[in-house]
Amino acid sequence: MILNKLKRLVIGQPIASEHHHQELLPKWKALALLASDALSSVAYATEEVLLVLVMVGPMALGYSVPVAIAISILLLIVAISYRQTIDAYPSGGGSYIVAKENLGAGAGLVAGAALLIDYALTVSVSVCSGVENIAAAFPWLQQHIILAELIVIGLLMLLSLRGLNESASLVAGPCYFFIFSVIILIVKGLFSDGHIPVEQVLHDQTGAVGTLVLLRAFSSGCSALTGVEAISNGIPIFKDPKQRNAKTTLTVMVLILGAFFLGITVLVRAYGLTPQPGQTLIAQLGRAVWGGDSLGFYALQFGVASILFLAASTSYADFPRLASLLAHDRYAPRQFASLGDRLVFSNGIIGLSLFAAIMVVAFGGHAHNLIPLYAVGVFMSFTLSQSGMVVHHWKLREPHWQGGLVINLIGAITTGVVLCVVAFTKFTHGAWMVLIFIPTFVFAFSRIHRHYLALGDELARVGNVAERLAKQMRTEVIIPVSGIHAGVVDAYRYALALSSSPRFLFVEIEPGSAQKTQKDLSEMLPHGQIVVVASPYRSVVGPILDYVDQRLADPSVEFVTLVIPEFITRKWYHQFLHNQTALILKAALIFKRRVVVASVRYHLMST
Repeated sequence: MILNKLKRLVIGQPIASEHHHQELLPKWKALALLASDALSSVAYATEEVLLVLVMVGPMALGYSVPVAIAISILLLIVAISYRQTIDAYPSGGGSYIVAKENLGAGAGLVAGAALLIDYALTVSVSVCSGVENIAAAFPWLQQHIILAELIVIGLLMLLSLRGLNESASLVAGPCYFFIFSVIILIVKGLFSDGHIPVEQVLHDQTGAVGTLVLLRAFSSGCSALTGVEAISNGIPIFKDPKQRNAKTTLTVMVLILGAFFLGITVLVRAYGLTPQPGQTLIAQLGRAVWGGDSLGFYALQFGVASILFLAASTSYADFPRLASLLAHDRYAPRQFASLGDRLVFSNGIIGLSLFAAIMVVAFGGHAHNLIPLYAVGVFMSFTLSQSGMVVHHWKLREPHWQGGLVINLIGAITTGVVLCVVAFTKFTHGAWMVLIFIPTFVFAFSRIHRHYLALGDELARVGNVAERLAKQMRTEVIIPVSGIHAGVVDAYRYALALSSSPRFLFVEIEPGSAQKTQKDLSEMLPHGQIVVVASPYRSVVGPILDYVDQRLADPSVEFVTLVIPEFITRKWYHQFLHNQTALILKAALIFKRRVVVASVRYHLMST
């Protein structure tokens, strides 16, 4: 009762199924919820490019803008390709559904595994980066960074459990604050009368840089594309007309993302900024543009931290939905397919939070350690999705299919090449882990699927029902007792409904301790047989299990039913003052065949 009241206080009252339409989102809310992941990448994508180039030398930094332009072109190609996916698959599901239906179940599982890992990394990277940006403004937080990140993940989980509409409403304010703060930053930086003219970026002197370095810089900056697929995955949460609203939202998101990424990269180069320990690049840019620790700087940092935290909301919208699709297809535990009482997939939300928390702790709470794992899964799902769309167009040949095929073919080739580049250049920096995680997930999915298929086949074999019903059930009823009390009397009454001669089972820990109980039982409950088993090692549960096995070995016994008397205290915390023998016994018997366990509870009223 207390736990239920606390749950209602934290996540709100249940929402009836017929009100599901009220949880659907308009475009402006959907943009905040589903685009936060992609938009948040501008806070660290430029820095990831410079972290590679700065190792070569100052002259290499001039390549940051050309690399950013190449990434922006790739972003445009991916966005156009995903508009085709929205038209072809309006029910959502993204890469998993497209790959499964067109390339086979195996490809679908690879895409699904890549996306699930990507969503978990989104939460961990976004939260880590957000806390690091706050720590850049408040250095005392550096000592407690992992704890702060875990607290943020917990708060995001609770927010998501409250439902999509409420989550989107709370996300919208900080998201649009971030958008306007970055617009003001870029405009002020481009048109200010600072000492470093922006025009010099166009005439940057660059030294010789190896192809491998440029490829590494490009692959690091491709973290800017994370989250682009989220809108095609989340079409069902849009209000009608879903497809048109989703395509419009995707277009707006890509235009904002591309403009921000290019604008920040140009400004960083214009102001001559480079990555520094303890200070994120966006924080340095804020100080350079706004002139020190000003209100504008702190407003920017608040906006950046907010969007980074809320970027996880995209994963909290899409991870549970994808997990539910896998569960519906019997590739994931069925619990992920269940809608919670707030019309969200609660188990998926909790699972995502645990996964992300483990990643944060395992990688020391630093976003830079996690980002190399990021892009492999992203581009693997991109490539499979676009390849699936090529097959889709070729098979169906709907009106104007040739144009769609060309668009998706270009997308598949481009993202496939980038996938190879990312996997090669980031392999030793952590990408190898994702290349192990994905096959591991796929193997787990296949084993789960095999289990559910075998379960269905076995349960379907009911045999001759009439013959089985005509056969009388032979069960032996046993009541474990430690003495006689009101709860034992109720358990005995229940047992009599199952058998005319139930057996009392007393475990004798000390020699002679059974005599009084035997006498009381024979006088008060005369129809029950009394069995005493010795316990030389003072165990209670062990001798009971041995006796159950002994009875199951009797050919005349088909089932053994244990009727366990329990008393329940009036106050829940008083239960901790008593041995939980019944609970332990039930746990020990749960996997034992041909054993039925019934608990007869006696509720105490005075304590």
